[in-house]
Amino acid sequence: MPEHAIEAQDLVRVFKKGPRAVDGIDLAVAPGEIYGFLGPNGAGKSTTVLMLTTLLPPTAGTAWVGGFDVVREGPQVRSIIGAALQEAALDPLLTGREHLRLQATLQALPRDVRSKRADELLRRVGLTEAADRKVKGYSGGMKRRLDLALALVHSPRILFLDEPTTGLDIQSRTALWQEVERLAREDGVTVFLTTQYLEEADVLADRVGIIDHGKIVAEGTTDELKASVGRPTVEAVPADPDDRERFEAILAGFGDPCGAERGVAVRLRSSEADLAGIVRALDAEHLKVEQLQLHQPSLDDVFLAKTGRTLEGAAEEEDEGRPRGGLAMEPA
Repeated sequence: MPEHAIEAQDLVRVFKKGPRAVDGIDLAVAPGEIYGFLGPNGAGKSTTVLMLTTLLPPTAGTAWVGGFDVVREGPQVRSIIGAALQEAALDPLLTGREHLRLQATLQALPRDVRSKRADELLRRVGLTEAADRKVKGYSGGMKRRLDLALALVHSPRILFLDEPTTGLDIQSRTALWQEVERLAREDGVTVFLTTQYLEEADVLADRVGIIDHGKIVAEGTTDELKASVGRPTVEAVPADPDDRERFEAILAGFGDPCGAERGVAVRLRSSEADLAGIVRALDAEHLKVEQLQLHQPSLDDVFLAKTGRTLEGAAEEEDEGRPRGGLAMEPA
């Protein structure tokens, strides 16, 4: 087994008369790892997935999936991966069960195991009751879950999920998260998950890579990334606005002053919260507090520190400036 399930070196993709969608990225994903690829629309996430799944040739650089070169050994790559991309390729006139049996046939599963495999996957993604309904009557969440099941028919070692929960309700999103976690923990499947949702990356990923304008700007576990951008902040809102200066003087003893929405805030000098000490100090001066909050660093703080903007703001900017996913451009 190769050391890395997914590896890329200086991977580049340039579109004719368009952006440098992926600009020299390096990747190394371990077997059985859930790797979250986080960034706004247009950052290069989907283009990276298309190259790693052999659907789009790199302009430069090299990538290996399962130890196979994505350019020279495409058939071998495709035999060991599953992929659920942004647009599910489903036939509205077929039922869920028919889709899975067709996929099992295309994957050359033995005839005597096709129906059993279809039933197993329908159960795992929660579509047993809807198995014999035509897909045109499925909700968005049901279609995404069926698309995941189709990607799993041949028991792939590596699974690519490109923004799998976009547009889903909370219940459908949570169900899909649970299945992804089970695949990695119980079946040892390597999962490469692109997302623009901070919570999704935080909940699912063993490690996160943050991509912006085609470059990876940060990478690590979520705890490592949060710790890299600073310490927790404490914000205190005086009950009496006239006490603001006294609050500032006391909190300055615990950390460095920083911006606050309503009250007085400091960035603590250590990563350990000292709320009790702050409360005692304010109480000793007979100062009343309307609200006291501890703010831990978030992945959005990481994105802000690395790019100078929040992920939400970046997504809006990218949406205004280029087509979603950047896939409508003519390749160079």
